[in-house]
Amino acid sequence: MPEVLKAPLVVEFPFTRSLGPVQSAFLTGLRERVVLGVKTRDGRTLVPPVEYDPVTSEEIGELVEVGSTGTVTTWAWNHEPRRGQPLDTPFAWVLVKLDGADTGLLHALDAPGPDAVRTGMRVRVRWAEERSGAITDIACFEPYDGESAELTGNDGRFEDMVTGIVAPARLDYTYSPGRAQSGYINALSDRRAVGERCPSCRKVYVPPRGACPTCGVATSEQVEVGPRGTLTTYCIVNIKAKNLDIEVPYVYGHIALDGADLALHGRIGGIPYDQVRMGLRVEPVWTDGGRFPDHYRPTGEPDADYDTYKELV
Repeated sequence: MPEVLKAPLVVEFPFTRSLGPVQSAFLTGLRERVVLGVKTRDGRTLVPPVEYDPVTSEEIGELVEVGSTGTVTTWAWNHEPRRGQPLDTPFAWVLVKLDGADTGLLHALDAPGPDAVRTGMRVRVRWAEERSGAITDIACFEPYDGESAELTGNDGRFEDMVTGIVAPARLDYTYSPGRAQSGYINALSDRRAVGERCPSCRKVYVPPRGACPTCGVATSEQVEVGPRGTLTTYCIVNIKAKNLDIEVPYVYGHIALDGADLALHGRIGGIPYDQVRMGLRVEPVWTDGGRFPDHYRPTGEPDADYDTYKELV
């Protein structure tokens, strides 16, 4: 059995969101070294502040300052910090009830080890040297045995309010395509396209999935298909993707390789985008050292009759 492939993959994108008046004041306050909470109708102070009472669902917006010192209510030790976490050395995740608040704020505590952390210990905010209006303006908490921090009396009004944030989202994981698709990928490196035939319905699926999606039975019989095929449907792309060196507009389509019963997708080149059409006969174009076709181009053959590919649209 050929080796099953695996590779590290990263999904990453920036998430941009606007801020309402409550979150805008909270993050602007952090930039100015002020921690704000919001007061509920029954007198509780919530930190971090929210726009609606989590108990009554009433809209709330009365901002009040709380201290930058507080008490640890619960904690957990982080032995191996990950990329993007507040500290690059082992630290404790802590819920801190800041002086004047009735709820806990989650953040990192810089401590020499788990023996130095306990529920009920006093801590204070360590502010980041450079602040922009984000939760990271609190670099972390640190142990503190002094007096409670003095308040500035701020009511949530600042100049140059922060109105939006960009939060990077990232997922690191290891992907394994499994036995069937590993065989498909290995064949592509030899400039061949292979699928697997269902022993029940006899359909050939490319890329293979290891099981027939129609019958639900395992597949193992390998079948070489293509290399030519028929464009069954397509779209014209007008927005340039980041880190993709292809000028817009370009065409991306579904291609039914000869002998396959499932269309795969690929870019269509070698023809003006406004001349691309359903039924166009295409063939793969490989680049030197490429492990998969760079794009598909017209073969010059007459277009395929619709009845020959209508089940694959």
